[in-house]
Amino acid sequence: MELTWQDFEKVAMHVGTIIQVNDFPEARKPAYQLTIDFGEIIGIRKTSAQITKRYSKEDLLNRQIVAVVNFPKKQIGKFMSECLVLGAVGEEGDVILLAPDFKIENGLRIG
Repeated sequence: MELTWQDFEKVAMHVGTIIQVNDFPEARKPAYQLTIDFGEIIGIRKTSAQITKRYSKEDLLNRQIVAVVNFPKKQIGKFMSECLVLGAVGEEGDVILLAPDFKIENGLRIG
């Protein structure tokens, strides 16, 4: 299925910095709870991510990532996810995060 340019423009992908990482033992699959700073306009958002195969909590802290910030909030157990971190999914389900090559301003839009 092909998307139109108008469809693509509806997806708000922005750069943010992970400022807190917590274990998420209640998740069905191994995951972390992430708190991400998307800058002054978007603010702080929380999400969970099944990225434990490739990343330790220390690897993630202060790392810039790309996420979709305009999905509806999603309840995951007792946790409310407010954005979707983007990554490439390998054959065994491991996720490799999408990130800018250089440190840039939080909140910049991907387009």
